[in-house]
Amino acid sequence: MTSWTEELTRARLHVVSGKGGTGKTTVAAALALALATGGRRVLLVEVEGRQGIAQLFDRAPLPYSEERIASAPGGGEVHALAVDAEAALLEYLAMFYNLGFAGRTLRKMGAIEFATTLAPGLRDVLLTGKVKECVNRTGPDGRHLYDAVVLDAPPTGRVVKFLDVTKAMADLAKVGPIKGQSEGVVRLLHSGDTAVHLVALLEEMPVRETLDAVADLDGADLRPGAVLVNRVQPVRLPARSLPVAAEGRLDEARVRAGLQTAGLDLDEFTLEGLVDETVEHAIRVQSQQEAKELLGESDLPTLELPDLTDGVDVAALYELAEALVAAGVR
Repeated sequence: MTSWTEELTRARLHVVSGKGGTGKTTVAAALALALATGGRRVLLVEVEGRQGIAQLFDRAPLPYSEERIASAPGGGEVHALAVDAEAALLEYLAMFYNLGFAGRTLRKMGAIEFATTLAPGLRDVLLTGKVKECVNRTGPDGRHLYDAVVLDAPPTGRVVKFLDVTKAMADLAKVGPIKGQSEGVVRLLHSGDTAVHLVALLEEMPVRETLDAVADLDGADLRPGAVLVNRVQPVRLPARSLPVAAEGRLDEARVRAGLQTAGLDLDEFTLEGLVDETVEHAIRVQSQQEAKELLGESDLPTLELPDLTDGVDVAALYELAEALVAAGVR
């Protein structure tokens, strides 16, 4: 496992993506808590309309407003925002075109749905535009309102298209507020202020999809950040015993003798079950090690998060955040 880098510490927008089922939203929430540790103020944003943040923190569905949802050790705060494309469009119309009332009328007419259907990329432009506004917003003292923004982004199969669609919109819009807005988003997402972190499991398919995503990000001139390896199981066997156990060549008599020395006298059925579990564990550990070697091809900082056997609740999020802080996240 490698550590968080100084370059990542300087980033202000942390985009979190990953193959479906890897725990992307859980890791994004834990990262927000880790970044807030020590008295910082962090915004956790979701854009897929799943209300995953509210479920993780055991709260009612989030409205389209920034809500304080958690405290972090050292006096930090985590706020959350569920971005809605329609609300973002109304906000955009009111901000740049003075169409607050007209925008509400458009919504009743279904014009917003028509617009995003006519230009599918417009939805992603609105979502990334709102994220950019949150990253750049300053308070009365001129300081950024949030020390960092964590974006729970779409899965790896769609994340590059999601992040880079604004570039295409900037090419289409030659003048006016749309051009300025698009160019601002492009500058942020393609700058050192943004890092795209990828959540993976130590399994062949998630690792290969992670490596593909790294290549796609590089190809789009988007900066890969760290690989956050989720659900890493501890190794409970000495290294010299792993190959033997994985091949199923355990000596039950020796296992029984060892257990008896420790004061455990198991019946035959229980002993067989224990041996079977040991073999399965050894096979799983070897598979994790192979996946870790493959993941090393990314040449990115790799941080590991433990497998939480009791499931994920708010307390578990803090446990994961502690692991990230221990790996240097700040």
